[in-house]
This record gives sequence, C-alpha cells and structure tokens, in this order.
Amino acid sequence: MTEWRPLIGALPPLSETEWNRVFDLYKQIPEYQQVNSWMELSDFKQIFFWEWFHRLWGRLIGLVFVVPLIYFWVKGALAPWLKKRALLLLALGGLQGVMGWFMVMSGLTERTDVSHYRLAAHLTLALLVYIALLWTAFDIKYGRPSFDMSRFCLKRHGVISLTLLIITVIWGAFVAGQNGGLIYNDWPLMGGALIPAEVNSLNALHANPAAAQFFHRWIAILTGLSIFTFGLRVKNHALLLMTLLQIGSGIATLHTQVHIGLAATHQAGAFVLCGLLIYALHSVFLNGCAKDKGGSKRNKKNTK
Repeated sequence: MTEWRPLIGALPPLSETEWNRVFDLYKQIPEYQQVNSWMELSDFKQIFFWEWFHRLWGRLIGLVFVVPLIYFWVKGALAPWLKKRALLLLALGGLQGVMGWFMVMSGLTERTDVSHYRLAAHLTLALLVYIALLWTAFDIKYGRPSFDMSRFCLKRHGVISLTLLIITVIWGAFVAGQNGGLIYNDWPLMGGALIPAEVNSLNALHANPAAAQFFHRWIAILTGLSIFTFGLRVKNHALLLMTLLQIGSGIATLHTQVHIGLAATHQAGAFVLCGLLIYALHSVFLNGCAKDKGGSKRNKKNTK
C-alpha cells in the first residue's frame, strides 16, 4: 500500500478500476521493479490484503479505546489520574499510526524494503503501548504502586529484566529488517565460530545482518537468564515456562531459516513474555521488597 489515507483507507479497492490504480502505484516503487516484477494483479491482491488488514486492525484498536473512553469520561467514571493516563495512551496510539506510515515511506523511493531502524521504532513503540496498557489495567484492578527504588531488590531486578527484553526486541527487529535470520542458521555457533567475522565493530551490531543476529541471540540469552532468575525469586511458574519457550522458539526459527509460522510465534511470544513480566513486576512494586519475596498477594489500594 503506497498511500496513507487514514479515513477512507479503511476500505479496500472496491472495483477493478481501483485495483488497477493502486497496482500501478505499486509498480512505480523499487520493491516491484527489482523484486516483484513477476507479479500479476492477483498476486498483488494477496500482499495488499495483509497490509490493509494490519492497518484496519490498528484503526479498530483505536475505536475500541476511544469510544469507551468518551463514554466513561462523560459519565464521570474516570479518576483524575486515569484521565491523564488515558490521554497519554491515546497520544501513543496516534503516534504509533504515524510511525507506521513513517516506516512504510522508507520503502517507497530508493529501497526495496523498509528501513530496519524505522521497523524497530514501530515495533518498540507497539511494545511500549502494550506495557502502558497492561500497567494501567493492573493499576485499576489491584491498585497503584509506588516507584521507590531506594534498595537493590526485586524491583531493580525486574526493571533490568524488562530493559533487557526491550533491547532484545529492538535487535530482533534489526535482524528481521535486514533478513538476518536467513544466514547462519546453526546454534550456538555461527558458521562454525562463536563470533562470526562480521562482528568487527560496534556499528556492525546494528548495521550488518549477521552481526545483528549475533547480538540478538546472545542478548536474548542474557535476557532469558535475567527473567528466569526473576521468575524464580517471585515464584512465577508461567514466567519461567514462557522464558524457556521463547528461547526455544527463537532457536527453532533460526534452524528453519525463518519459517513464517515459527517467526510469527516467536514475535508473539515476546509480547506474551513481556505481559507476564509486567504482571510480576507490578506485583513487586505494589507489595515492596520485604524479605526479598516480592509479595505473593495483591494489596488493594485506592486508585482515585
């Protein structure tokens, strides 16, 4: 989809004439000219569908958020802190839409694909929106925790784990955006070496597909160790299991040269793992670090 029409773009082409118009627009970009020049209109319709559905789903998310927000705001059912939070979430959601188009633009002129930096920004912003939504939901359900970080305890362990997870996701986007998963499909070695020759500078870690894959796979192991030990400390079995499954799905994705089903499962797994981590982290912040247990019960607090 080479056009960004926030309102009328919700409808797909409804006539053969319109289909040919948008196909002609696609023929003008490098992706068609250098990679997909073999495509007929029927082939174009298939790839068009997935992008259209992705944008439609984003619009639906916005409606599902905005309509109840207006209703509860008018009814006076929102606490002052929640009004501010809701407006922040709305702004982040709108920014995510703009970031999506900013990403798409990078693949319409000189490149045959989108910039992996913009892809990473789009995915990371989606993750941050997800984290903010979950944290807000837990604030409403269980109470708003304090953010006292005065002592080194479970709180800092959890925050470090979350930070590492976000970095891992960013580098996963760097790998995907450069097709880095299609090379070095062995594990733990890469072409028989622990460190491939492409890892020759810090710049290569984000600009070279092989080096990006190297950094992603080992920051993922470090992240897994951090989250797993955090899960042990808070006795969260779901978090422990999901950590192992996510590492396993990443290795399996490599071994299959990025089988699309496994790759999608691996990406979705990162969000599931993040959700479980946010739940555990919210509990730790709510209950404090007494006796280094993080609290096994949620304390109801006034959320108004």
